[in-house]
Amino acid sequence: MTSTAIAATAWRDSPGDSMISVRTGRTVAARPGPLTWPKRLDRPARALRCLRGDHALAQLVRFGLVGGASNIAYVLAFTSMNERGPVVANIVGSILSTVIANELHRRLTFRAAGRVGWFSAQCEGGALALIGLLISTTALAGLEFSAPGLGEVAQAGAVIAIMAAVGGLRFLALRGFVF
Repeated sequence: MTSTAIAATAWRDSPGDSMISVRTGRTVAARPGPLTWPKRLDRPARALRCLRGDHALAQLVRFGLVGGASNIAYVLAFTSMNERGPVVANIVGSILSTVIANELHRRLTFRAAGRVGWFSAQCEGGALALIGLLISTTALAGLEFSAPGLGEVAQAGAVIAIMAAVGGLRFLALRGFVF
């Protein structure tokens, strides 16, 4: 190997845009190397890789995103059916958003499309949604009975807490028993 070849293979990075030859100690122009992202720009890519994982935290985040999407579907269905009355609009919106949520959970949240069929997911997920509705309705009725003079802010906080608890239980049941 010639001295030029040895010097060319012995490069080390310097803080600036130039390189220092280990053999001669002279500063020379930097040669192009592999492109790397600065670490702060790689964070979104790492977050997306983490979100695509099959661990519980990634599934929980996807569960929340699917829940948000199904809530949007509910609002759209409710507003489009509201001319037929709020009860009909609520029933249609609830059924439609539950079907959408169950399918998205089957395909995206738990990646169970190969293991669990559509009909089975709809029946089991729908039953869990119905149980969740009964639990939340009972809890809200109990709250109204036990604290009839509760203010609007406290009621809203209680509704959020109850719905979060029911959602958490639904996540655990879907993850453990359905998918």
